[in-house]
Amino acid sequence: MRKVGSLTCLAGAGLILAAASFAGSAKASEGGASLYVLGTGGPGAAVLPPVSGVFLVNTAYYYKGSAGAERAFQVGGQVVAGVEATIAADFATVLSVPEGKILGATPAVGLIVPFGQPWVRVDATLTGPGGNTLSLSRGDTNFIIGDPVIMAALGWTRGKTHVQVANLLNVPVGEYRSGRGQLANLAFHRWANDLSVAVTWLDPQAGWDLSAKTGVTFNGTNPATQYRTGTEWHVEASVEKKFSPTWSMGVQGYYFDQLTGDSGSGNRVGAFKGRVLGVGGHAAYNFKIMGKIPATLRLHGIKEFEARNRLEGHSIFLDFSMPLYVPNAPAA
Repeated sequence: MRKVGSLTCLAGAGLILAAASFAGSAKASEGGASLYVLGTGGPGAAVLPPVSGVFLVNTAYYYKGSAGAERAFQVGGQVVAGVEATIAADFATVLSVPEGKILGATPAVGLIVPFGQPWVRVDATLTGPGGNTLSLSRGDTNFIIGDPVIMAALGWTRGKTHVQVANLLNVPVGEYRSGRGQLANLAFHRWANDLSVAVTWLDPQAGWDLSAKTGVTFNGTNPATQYRTGTEWHVEASVEKKFSPTWSMGVQGYYFDQLTGDSGSGNRVGAFKGRVLGVGGHAAYNFKIMGKIPATLRLHGIKEFEARNRLEGHSIFLDFSMPLYVPNAPAA
């Protein structure tokens, strides 16, 4: 068999993690939530697995953020203020890389399923469904399986340079909660599509990885709330240095800006165009399971700044990647 090699290459599945999505954590747009998860376009963002097969990427994600009472958000059809949110979620991704090329590129398709426990507290519910008005503190939490995300990608390699075009499609079939007082969600309940381009310059001998990624997210209307989220733009960059075959470390950052305002007959907060900046770091550990299956753990930590119409907080997430099946794999 062709050697799988270190899944540092698969940890370049920033395209996979980009699909890891959540709502109800009030981070942007309706409910403050976006399909693209900021911070996932890190090292190896443009690198696909070097061989055909089936691969697993699992991300354990934690986010905590808040926004002052001077900024109103619309969550599940309710207008709220003074928002604090915490989310503990898991994004399980299965990626298939078939044999052959398309337009000279390596193709890949995958499925991401998010699930977890968001917790949201608000100081005031200004306007709820049916025009109800409240002025009190309220909290909500629930275990939720979110919308599945279908992904497809094409990756080109020329020497040390990798280029990848990826598309993410949010399918609104997950559990969505929009009743009175139901503030916590992991599902968007809307069609959404993110198209991105990533470039990675990877020098295995020198141990350097320079990656950048940009993309645009197009959003449909949530039929439960008649709220249409505007078009969003994100850009990320990272630098990583490999210090040994086992360890590597680096820095990363992102910028998010909403290009068009929110709309729809159910919109009660106006254009609500969001923006935020994030800076952080990451460290990776490469190892073998049972002495033969290559795997990677990568820990990210990111702090947000200059938020507008979003929560401002921090995220910590741990990626685990490994091959599930590679044809004609050699014995250990």
